[in-house]
Amino acid sequence: MTTQPTPAALRVLISGGGIAGNAVALQLLRAGIRPTVVERAAVPRPGGQAVDLRGPSRTVAQRMGLAPGIRNYQLDERGMVYIDSTGREAARMPAELFEGNGAVAEIEITRGDLNQVLLDAIAEETARHGGSGIDYRYGEQIRALREHADGVSVEFASGATEEFDLVVGADGLHSTTRRLAFGPEEQFSTYLGGYTSYFTMPTPEGIRPHWMTVQLLPGGTFLGFRPDADPATTKVMISIRRPADPALRRDTAAQKQLLREGLAAGGRLVPEVDAAMDHAEDFYFDELARITMPQWTTERIALVGDAGYCGSPLSGQGTAMALVGAYVLVGEIMRTPGRPTAALARYNEILRPFVKSAQQLPPGGVKAMTPRTRAGIRASLALVRFTTSRLMRPLMTRMLSGTEDYALPDYSADLPAAEQGARPL
Repeated sequence: MTTQPTPAALRVLISGGGIAGNAVALQLLRAGIRPTVVERAAVPRPGGQAVDLRGPSRTVAQRMGLAPGIRNYQLDERGMVYIDSTGREAARMPAELFEGNGAVAEIEITRGDLNQVLLDAIAEETARHGGSGIDYRYGEQIRALREHADGVSVEFASGATEEFDLVVGADGLHSTTRRLAFGPEEQFSTYLGGYTSYFTMPTPEGIRPHWMTVQLLPGGTFLGFRPDADPATTKVMISIRRPADPALRRDTAAQKQLLREGLAAGGRLVPEVDAAMDHAEDFYFDELARITMPQWTTERIALVGDAGYCGSPLSGQGTAMALVGAYVLVGEIMRTPGRPTAALARYNEILRPFVKSAQQLPPGGVKAMTPRTRAGIRASLALVRFTTSRLMRPLMTRMLSGTEDYALPDYSADLPAAEQGARPL
């Protein structure tokens, strides 16, 4: 006979201690549920690239009480500037353009800082509960799952085995939870035609303060510099158009060699980027891919964020999908007390329209972002100037506001309200 535990008694395992996982954990904790979070990294990952808060994710962050922390860490990024090979400005896209839905949003924060805002909120909530909070297990990950009528048996890499009522996979693009519960990554992943890399470097001379600076290099390379919380450092983003090469996934030396090949066309900033690459402690490299699935849940397992619906950095909606997804999942768990299977089914149904809109890629995708020839670069810059012109702004604003129309559910009757204390985001 299947048993359905009450919400407070739910044993919930979250795989992944990033933004999606901690957003789920925070809301569960506020609802009186003490989840277990496993994260394969030894410590929370600091830094990372700037991420955007767009559309309904701002409302979710406000309802979760994250606004004060986000305001404290928010980057002063005022838009995007394209430069030519000599460093002269070729095009400009202010953050407020298209009502904040352009390439740079009005609210930007580094991935690590947003995760720290969530961890700080969790620490405050734990203190309110007299120190009884979330069971964090760093350096741990899931090795096997066995779903049954009353829950999920989980075997960990450490060799331990435990029983849970629900398992939430918030473990990213290459999710182990998804592979174990739904099937191989290849069933759900679409390669979008390129690779992307991020790392931190000393701010190059001549970079415009408070603006993301972009240079398009011949051969199909996008080179971007984003402001950091520390003006002395800059977040570098390199995207390169190439056929898929599975051998790159775990070969850091080959990844850096590929990036250097992409940067070979030069530009005055390239030597500094090249030199900084080998010394970066936060070097990140991965394929540009999108995850699409017919279902993000089984009876007892749910995927949240990139694990279930990665849109790739091209969508600009990864953080928004993680926060909104976490909010809807926990809201449905609390709205249907004692019926976790029904809650997961409702999560699938309610979130899908938002994800469908948020996963849309800009016209041309990677090809438009990484023109191969100098003529193609000139055409791309001309297109940027045209789309940001007064004539095109109304049309572009409508095209880029797809997620604004999503009817975000209100779980105020089901989820405990968080303290606000800051103006709306």
